[in-house]
Amino acid sequence: MADLSVNIGKLAMKNPVMTASGTFGYGLEFQDFVNLEEIGGIIVKGTTLHHREGNPYPRMAETPMGMLNAVGLQNKGVHYFAEHIYPQIKDIRTNMIVNVSGSQIDDYAETARIINGLENIPAIELNISCPNVKQGGMAFGVTAHGAAEVVSAVRKVYDKTLIVKLSPNVTDITEIARAVEGAGADSVSLINTLLGMAIDAEKRKPVLSTITGGMSGAAVKPIALRMVWQVAKAVQIPVIGLGGIMNWKDAVEFLLAGASAIQIGTANFIDPAVTVKVAAGINDYLDRHGFASVKEIIGALEV
Repeated sequence: MADLSVNIGKLAMKNPVMTASGTFGYGLEFQDFVNLEEIGGIIVKGTTLHHREGNPYPRMAETPMGMLNAVGLQNKGVHYFAEHIYPQIKDIRTNMIVNVSGSQIDDYAETARIINGLENIPAIELNISCPNVKQGGMAFGVTAHGAAEVVSAVRKVYDKTLIVKLSPNVTDITEIARAVEGAGADSVSLINTLLGMAIDAEKRKPVLSTITGGMSGAAVKPIALRMVWQVAKAVQIPVIGLGGIMNWKDAVEFLLAGASAIQIGTANFIDPAVTVKVAAGINDYLDRHGFASVKEIIGALEV
């Protein structure tokens, strides 16, 4: 049995496998299928300052080797989370991490401040792919300035591990990664979904109510892998890789590219126990190749 433990900032994980926000609920929904405490970290669904209904239906569509979603961050708000969800998950013996979203900087900061007070939430993941309502709807994460601004504001009120989730819908993702590192991020996770769309040819209409949505699944893996490799070389903080990871082999590829941990998203919808299977597969890979620790393969790609 190899040593699968990794560290993301001050966050100690028993293995490098995490769940991606929005694909695993609050973890509770999966506890009949998988032992949650065998997962390195569970990132719960996106949480905002206020209640959000999300987008109108239809808001999901299947695509070749993937899916589109435009759920729109449906949740009951951070106060509801703190009062009703947190008591149900606080004693799960793994890292329960909250994904924080917002439409203006003050929203992010206030949500992070409230979560900072929850003792058994050791980290947050900032979703900076959200549209900034004060800047005409442009996502915070598509400019270095916008990304750094929101991270700086959150860093002032949040003193635990701060992970920033990067958008792939940019010209140079390394520029954004360096900006959030400079603003105080402890880690970056990438990639968030790619912007895509689907059309119903018979109806001559978009499939999604929002016309466009976020694409995820196996089809995005080569893009995600390339971006993780680029960012891992550009920053000093740990990188968490995600995007199209469907099995242990995909996960190992991300680790070799420089990711210190990985997240599994769309694959959870196909196999609710995929996380523990991937952790076991990583261990088997390490044993077969004579590695004593997963840390030995992080960034070990030979180019």
